[in-house]
Amino acid sequence: MKILFVADGRSPTALSWIDYWVGAGHEVHLVSSFPCVPPGGLKSFVILPVALAGIARSDPTKSIGGASRPGWIASLRGLLRPLRYYLGPLSLGRDRTRFRALVADLRPDLVHALRIPFEGMLAAATPPGIPLLVSIWGNDLTLHAPGSFLMASQTRQILRRVDGLLADTSRDIRLAQAWGLPSEKPTLVVPGGGGIRLDEVRKKGQGVVFPEELPPGPIVVNPRGQRPGSLRQDVFFQSIPAILEKIPDAVFICPSLAGDPDAERRVETLGIRRSTRLWPRLDREQMLALFKRSLLFVSPSVHDGTPNSLLEAMACGCFPVVGDIESMREWIKSGSNGLLVDAASARSLAEGMVAALMDPALRARAKNENAHTVAERADYRREMAKAEAFYRKLLAEDRLLP
Repeated sequence: MKILFVADGRSPTALSWIDYWVGAGHEVHLVSSFPCVPPGGLKSFVILPVALAGIARSDPTKSIGGASRPGWIASLRGLLRPLRYYLGPLSLGRDRTRFRALVADLRPDLVHALRIPFEGMLAAATPPGIPLLVSIWGNDLTLHAPGSFLMASQTRQILRRVDGLLADTSRDIRLAQAWGLPSEKPTLVVPGGGGIRLDEVRKKGQGVVFPEELPPGPIVVNPRGQRPGSLRQDVFFQSIPAILEKIPDAVFICPSLAGDPDAERRVETLGIRRSTRLWPRLDREQMLALFKRSLLFVSPSVHDGTPNSLLEAMACGCFPVVGDIESMREWIKSGSNGLLVDAASARSLAEGMVAALMDPALRARAKNENAHTVAERADYRREMAKAEAFYRKLLAEDRLLP
């Protein structure tokens, strides 16, 4: 197959998805919506910044959740975010013209946009006769689509236009149909990055070097960085003093928050510096090793899909404490293989973490259940094979492949 992906080329989730098709010998092309270093194995690579992408993040060597940036840059991004819901859709006209010309030149068998805003909105310019797939990950419909009347309109347009839809939760298939996806359009639910590479999880992780030596005491890891509107990291930090009253030697490690001005300020204000480690972004090997050595994985999510980090933590035996939202309920049965808490309440979050830290039997049962769940529902090879069958079925129905 000759596949053109439209994606944020910095995203580990997108890179994991694209890697499968390169490794399977398909001809893979990428249009990246952000400046980045091109992934290996591509037939062609084009950077086409959309919706103020160049202002939103200007360093092409940094991936999402990467190393710290100066505080004024983070503040600028925070100010621009609401404006992007209006200016982003309005700025797509010229980009769509360029994209349409690129597709006409490449003539791919299939175009797959790995998110609705703004990659899917750009890919809506795909000429008729070329199947268009779009993936929904996380917040596309619950957070971004209602962000402005322009975002809502563009979301409805792309959902009416697509020939097939992939999502990492069943919830998003239902929501997509409510937003205008015709019920007869084919859909598939698979983890956003394709799933977990269980062979990597099974490695011992010996010799992995962390930014600093792991401290003694029970470790709680919150690895997802700042995701304003999606995660309540403010509530997470507010919950720590109450946990330390019950478990004084608990340690809270937060990769991807080193140098983050808001996180640094909260750690100082709350007086939790001794127990809190704000680390830079970790690579996959480091992250898996940290999950294996941590007792709890915490994600105070109020908007989310199926985070790869959640699946990795579950596969590594790290007990999940996550926001009580619909997408998390597709993976977590509270009190069985994790805990669902009110992510907007520091008291609820603290009580959940204390309960899990003080109940080794619960954590042991969850470890076995989660290992089975991930192997059954999120194995990378199995889930990506489903995705390839989905691609081929769509192309066969359009009579573009034998």
